[in-house]
Amino acid sequence: MTVLTIATKPYDDQKPGTSGLRKKVPEFQQPNYAENFIQSVFDSLEGFKGKTLVLGGDGRYYNREVIQKVLKIAAANGFGKIMVGQGGILSTPAASHLIRKYKAFGGLILSASHNPGGPKEDFGIKYNIGNGGPAPEKITEAIFARSKIIDRYLILDEGDIDIDAIGNKTLGDMIVEVIDPVADYAEMMETLFDFDALRALLQSGFTLRFDAMHAVTGPYAKEIFERRLGAPDGSVINFVPLTDFGGHHPDPNLVYAKGLYDLMMSADAPDFGAASDGDGDRNLIIGRGIFVTPSDSLAILAANAHLVPGYSSGLKGIARSMPTSGAADRVAEKLGIGMYETPTGWKFFGNLLDADMATICGEESSGTGSNHVREKDGLWAVLLWLNILAVRRESVRDIVVGHWKTYGRNYYSRHDYEEVDAAAANRLITELREKLANMPGTSFGDLTVTKADDFAYHDPVDHSVSKHQGIRIFFEGGSRLVFRLSGTGTSGATIRVYIERFEPDPARHGLDTQAALADLIRASHEIAPIEAYTGRDKPSVIT
Repeated sequence: MTVLTIATKPYDDQKPGTSGLRKKVPEFQQPNYAENFIQSVFDSLEGFKGKTLVLGGDGRYYNREVIQKVLKIAAANGFGKIMVGQGGILSTPAASHLIRKYKAFGGLILSASHNPGGPKEDFGIKYNIGNGGPAPEKITEAIFARSKIIDRYLILDEGDIDIDAIGNKTLGDMIVEVIDPVADYAEMMETLFDFDALRALLQSGFTLRFDAMHAVTGPYAKEIFERRLGAPDGSVINFVPLTDFGGHHPDPNLVYAKGLYDLMMSADAPDFGAASDGDGDRNLIIGRGIFVTPSDSLAILAANAHLVPGYSSGLKGIARSMPTSGAADRVAEKLGIGMYETPTGWKFFGNLLDADMATICGEESSGTGSNHVREKDGLWAVLLWLNILAVRRESVRDIVVGHWKTYGRNYYSRHDYEEVDAAAANRLITELREKLANMPGTSFGDLTVTKADDFAYHDPVDHSVSKHQGIRIFFEGGSRLVFRLSGTGTSGATIRVYIERFEPDPARHGLDTQAALADLIRASHEIAPIEAYTGRDKPSVIT
């Protein structure tokens, strides 16, 4: 075995965001760029000699090439074994499960999640720790610090490993185990859900359409829904993972999954529609004639989880990201359990889950999950919905409307301004932050501000503090606006504006969402004049 020490120079832009390092493929293809980051990850860790690493990705362009780099660099750095998904395929929740099930040291997930793929599009590398969750800030900060001074990386002088044939291979002194990426995950789902009830539902005439968006969940959905549960062939569409996701944006929202939405709003709609994203951690839920917002979905799943075997003993608590609507808060209050508001980023849920303080977590950006793994999990959310439908034998619409009647409705929308000039976006947020102290008592039309702050999270487990997590504006009556910059894009900046109004009166639950929020939307433009700063006169995406 020959280990090469390759001299290199640092790049100054390898700071991991909320979900690892994401850049355009041509940036990752720069000399030693990927190698530098991989080595910086390993240089920031201790105690992995001889241990196991989990490896896989969502199949996007450049996935296979980087997998070979990781294998050789990991072998050169002393890992004892790598478990890699066949063909380089491994969904993010499945990777989290494998880390936990096999007590791996950690894992590298190659994905840019819901971002587009292709030769000129996005790629990403994320490190997950031994609990299966994304690396906490102290580790990502150490990785970034190392990346700024790195001067060498270690790599094994060997040829590529065949990652298409299942079985054990050797790479120097390291074992490479190529595994079925679906089997362990599917078996775990059978322990959480009543597959007999699901089979009865899906074979009773109940119709399902799951859009895998030519992303990683295709093989998982085909195995679980069609093979194990007996849904008719064709229930799962776009199930072959493609390096460019078929030229589409693998984000399960009403813009990029418009075909599914249009079907579900048509006279020929199936009973239930769902989709997942590039790496399988997000979900879209649509019933016949009704879209379920991710915030409402979190609340409804939490309120009904006791109907499902894996959660029949009840929930320890619910956690949501700060921008997510307060719909789940009232469920937690009724159940008499803890409710935790965290910054955006699944890593912030990890401590709560590990401490058994929360059971179900969710983000408004289509992410929902539970303590079964330490990532959000798109297929898990779909199966939980289906299991609830199998027990209640009501339509999605009836369940949602009934939930609003019991708990009230949170009208909620997110307006995204994508790929705006980063300097202008940062200037907008900085200047808005400076206005917060004087904002209470200010009126915008009939809306009066009661409180304004820059959200800071005090972790109840490790007592760490995360500041500047989003600007919140609260109004009389319980409405609010949130402004924050997203960390998931690769070009410029994305400004996200979250708009929410609570409506307790069932007689007013049937309004169009944008109409119900019209005065808040107008107020958002006055408070943060995005057009004046960026030149954008309307959002790129409204969800």
